[in-house]
Amino acid sequence: MDNTVYENYTQAGVIAADARDYGVSLLKPGVRLLDVATRLETRIKGKGAGLAFPVNIAVNTLAAHYSPRHDDMLVFKQGDVVKLDVGAHIDGYIADTAITVEIGTHSYKTLITASSKALEKAIEVLKAGTSLSDLGAVVQETITGYGFKPIDNLMGHGLGRFELHSGLSVPNVKGIGINMKPKEGDVLAIEPFATNGMGHVISGAGSNIYLCNQSLKTKLIRDSKTKLLFEKMTAQFGTLPFAERWYHELFPTSGDLALKKLSFLGVAKQYPQLFEAKNGIVTQKEHTVIVKENGCEVIT
Repeated sequence: MDNTVYENYTQAGVIAADARDYGVSLLKPGVRLLDVATRLETRIKGKGAGLAFPVNIAVNTLAAHYSPRHDDMLVFKQGDVVKLDVGAHIDGYIADTAITVEIGTHSYKTLITASSKALEKAIEVLKAGTSLSDLGAVVQETITGYGFKPIDNLMGHGLGRFELHSGLSVPNVKGIGINMKPKEGDVLAIEPFATNGMGHVISGAGSNIYLCNQSLKTKLIRDSKTKLLFEKMTAQFGTLPFAERWYHELFPTSGDLALKKLSFLGVAKQYPQLFEAKNGIVTQKEHTVIVKENGCEVIT
């Protein structure tokens, strides 16, 4: 990894971590999810970074993939267990980080500790050549040691330039990725999820998070206005996920119909919300790391 790329990653890491920690200070009963997401995204851009993805806010049994709509009226409540997941990029080099906060109560303190300690242990063992199955085993053993379950079908991921999920997947259980071994210079987002439920997530309704899918399916767009709108979306958002509210800001008069049509055609993929299969409470902790010969460097 050359110096410029390294500096871009580390700068993105500082900005993402700042937004994450600022977000923690905003999580209070009665505060709108939309206001938190908007303020964090404004802060990231104000510090000179791009948005690697919309701010994700997952509450209680929702494990991942929710970002508020432009007209979202949902508010945080006392006792909510909130996963706050943020990402920034500098020239396409991404840092991704997340934290869990229980608002005003301490009922799930041990569950929050379980995912946090699992991340610490994973970071301790990761180095170039480490089997990712072994890493998953460490996460699983740590979480089960607290009496909870890791989520078996949620994983961390490699990070590439303008690629949020690239190459390697980082499991949270053993037996996955036996032959996957990161090399020096690889950048990974490690994100253990712990739950008091089943340890598995299922798909729910749409998340308000989309991705432009440049494929042969674009030929299915027959309407010239819709095709032009998709071309503008692709130019604006590129290969990174975007929020419904960003779309609304870019096309305030188009409404949801065109976006729904593009989603139906498969050229604008909407991520589903991911819920714990047995309605367990879910916690998450995430850092981005650069893999070194004898360890790894946390940049968030």
